[in-house]
Amino acid sequence: MPAFTAPDGTRLAYHLVGRGEPLICLPGGPMRASAYLGDLGGLSRHRQLVLLDLRGTGDSAAPADPATYRCDRQTGDVEALRTHLGLDRIDVLAHSAGGDLALLHAARHPDRVRTLSLVTARSRALGVDWTVEQRREAAELRADEPWFPEARPAFDRLWDGTATDADFDAATPFFYGRWDAAAQAHAAAEAGQCNDAAAAAYAAPAAFDPAAARTALAGWDGDALVLAGALDGGPLPRVAASTVEHLPRAELVVQPDAGHFPWIDDPRFFTDTLAAFLARPRP
Repeated sequence: MPAFTAPDGTRLAYHLVGRGEPLICLPGGPMRASAYLGDLGGLSRHRQLVLLDLRGTGDSAAPADPATYRCDRQTGDVEALRTHLGLDRIDVLAHSAGGDLALLHAARHPDRVRTLSLVTARSRALGVDWTVEQRREAAELRADEPWFPEARPAFDRLWDGTATDADFDAATPFFYGRWDAAAQAHAAAEAGQCNDAAAAAYAAPAAFDPAAARTALAGWDGDALVLAGALDGGPLPRVAASTVEHLPRAELVVQPDAGHFPWIDDPRFFTDTLAAFLARPRP
C-alpha cells in the first residue's frame, strides 16, 4: 500500500486502481475512507484512480493534532500528494463533502490543478450549499417508490436530529437512484468507513471563506465538470448550477435518475461522461 508524509508528519495512504494517467480522488462523508469509491463505475479503465484516504480514515494515520481535520487544513495533504506523485498539474475528482477540499486546494494552488470533476459535491467553500428544505424537495420525487411510505418519516428524522440507527437504515434508499442489489451492497459496506469525530471538525466555521475562495478561483484557467444527480437533494441540480457560476470554465451535467452515488446508479453514463471530459486535449 503506497503512502506519503503530510507536512505535519502524518502518514497518509492512498490506493491505486486501474492504469493510465493519474486522477486524484477525494472522498466525501465527510471523512469517509476512500474504499466506497471503488473503481468509480469503471472509470479506472480510462484513468488510474489515486484514492486518497484522508487523515484519520482508512489506512491513513490519525494526526497528532485533531484540529488538522478541518477542511482547509487538509489542503496541504492534497498538495503533498501531488508532489509525492511528481505531477506538475493534477486532475482531481471529488465526491460530496470532498468537493470543499478540492475547491480550497484549487483556490490555494490554481496553477497546480488542471481539472476538477465535482461529483454530487458540496461547495460550501464557494458559499453554495444545500438546505434541509431542498433535501425534502428531492425526497418527494421518490413518492412512487415502494419503500417510500416507511422511508419518508425516517428521512425527516435525519434532519430534525431525532433519528435512530434504524432511521438511518430506513432512509438510505433516498441516496440512490435505484434501490437495487448494487445499491444495497454499496450501502451495506459503509459500516466503519467514517471517522465521526473527524467529520465534526471538517466543516468548522473557520474552514471556509467563500469570498476569498471565489476571488482566488476567478482567474483559474482549469476546466471543471459539475455532475449532479437528478434525484439528489445534496445538492439539487439547480444548486449545483450555482457552483458552475463561480468557476470560469465550468459546465454542469445532470445525470438522469441518479442519486448521490451516480457511479452506482448508472455506471455507463457516469463513466462515459467523466472519461469524455477528462480526455479533452489540454495543456
